[in-house]
Amino acid sequence: MRIVKEAEARRNEILDAAQELFGRKGFDGTSTGDILAKVGIARGTLYYHFKSKEDIMNALIERYSASILGAAQDIARDTSIPVLERILRVIMALNISSGDDSGSSKEIMEHIHKPQNALMHQKIQKVIISGVPPVLADIIREGIRQGIFNTPYPYECMEMIVIYANTIFDGDLVELTEEARMSRVIAFISNAERLLGAEQGSLISVMQMFGSGAGAGHD
Repeated sequence: MRIVKEAEARRNEILDAAQELFGRKGFDGTSTGDILAKVGIARGTLYYHFKSKEDIMNALIERYSASILGAAQDIARDTSIPVLERILRVIMALNISSGDDSGSSKEIMEHIHKPQNALMHQKIQKVIISGVPPVLADIIREGIRQGIFNTPYPYECMEMIVIYANTIFDGDLVELTEEARMSRVIAFISNAERLLGAEQGSLISVMQMFGSGAGAGHD
């Protein structure tokens, strides 16, 4: 058991080093030699854990997917956050196209969105589409108990919302101008209110709290 733990720790050490280097030098600008030097290991040790630099990136993407889903679950469980705000926070945490502002996350996203890496992109989408609706459905059920929502289909509503959000707002699948994107955001939230049987404007007002300006032009 001790050996297994050491192997896992070494694997994560390699991933951490690669993530930092990819963020600073880019995927193409980082060599396996750079990773070896940063971790201080022999080439054979690296290849024991990973077959190639691409294999390392795949592992980083898997870890990133798990992180996205974990963040969504953490937000969903935080009952100190009001139901409406919690739903929007979860959805915002799932925006894999924008990621966060760290160089490593941007590098991961750029790599995923290359045409030759379409399968990786699909894997992350599958994780989100299969893993997130149950998380959101629990929040919707809580909202139903509080009288905020009125729908007999909490899971199905969330499935539709997640699939739409991860398709239309994915820059690789649908190219939108900023004006068109904002129009879709407003329509998306307005229709989500109808799907969930929520008070008109309730989700829009919460969205404005995040400084998105999504309510602009909404009657």
